[in-house]
Amino acid sequence: MISVSVIICAHNPRPDYLRRVLEALRNQSLPLSDWELLLVDNASKEPLRAAWDFSWHPNARHIFEEKLGLARARQRGISEAVADLLTFVDDDNVLDPDYLTLTTRIGRDWPKLGVWGSGNITPEFEIEPPSNLTDLLRYLALRQGDKVFWSNVPHCIPATPWGAGLCARAAVARAYCRMHERSVIHLSGRTDNSSLAGEDLEIGFTACAEGLGTATFPELKVTHLIPKQRISRDHLLKIYEGAVTSGHLLDYKWRAITPQNPYTIKGLLAIFANALFLRGTDRDMYFVQKKAAHKALKIIREASRPP
Repeated sequence: MISVSVIICAHNPRPDYLRRVLEALRNQSLPLSDWELLLVDNASKEPLRAAWDFSWHPNARHIFEEKLGLARARQRGISEAVADLLTFVDDDNVLDPDYLTLTTRIGRDWPKLGVWGSGNITPEFEIEPPSNLTDLLRYLALRQGDKVFWSNVPHCIPATPWGAGLCARAAVARAYCRMHERSVIHLSGRTDNSSLAGEDLEIGFTACAEGLGTATFPELKVTHLIPKQRISRDHLLKIYEGAVTSGHLLDYKWRAITPQNPYTIKGLLAIFANALFLRGTDRDMYFVQKKAAHKALKIIREASRPP
């Protein structure tokens, strides 16, 4: 019996990274016969089916999803999965050998949880990141914890797992897909042209809406492989902008909180004052916050217009 479906979503993956992701899965303590492996090729330039041999796994499938976006790729994986428990793995996530064994045990021991995931997402940087960008590194979805956090209400961020190694009951994942389809504001996940994120948080929020809880467990460990181009100042600021914009959109969708317009007369005076006194990364992040609030407000207004 297949107890868990592992869904890898990949768009133009780095071969050496994806190889390590698959090797970690091949070496899981949970027997191969107990889980299935789905590789969702999200419109890669070179089709992944031809490059990656899954003959070592008895329950593996290649799936192609032409509509770009991590949210859409995950939704396609959800629709194809056969198990009652799903585990999402990005193409740069290396799971510890006992990850699948532990997550299936958590699923049995914590029946009131709908979504759970890693409390320890450790970076493996290709090159050492600059010290002046430390405040931005946490937006690479890293996490270090030594205890379990759980909650049954949305927006408890310590208890809401990031996408790396996120585990969801299939019923919750399908409810998330229905919610996404009905929504007028879609958090599509990062693409080549968009930095919007937050689709993983929405899966957790959906669990709470379904009367279940979310949790992060320190024993569920993931290594996040981070290439050198992802720790440049410009790239980190782009990720930060996407995170702040998505945070505003999540607040609007789930708590009916509309972001304030940063470009009122009072707001512009505050921006001018901060432009004079802030320096370095603090200054960069401040201006990104204002840009993100304006962008989120524009998205909300456009979505609210009558068809």
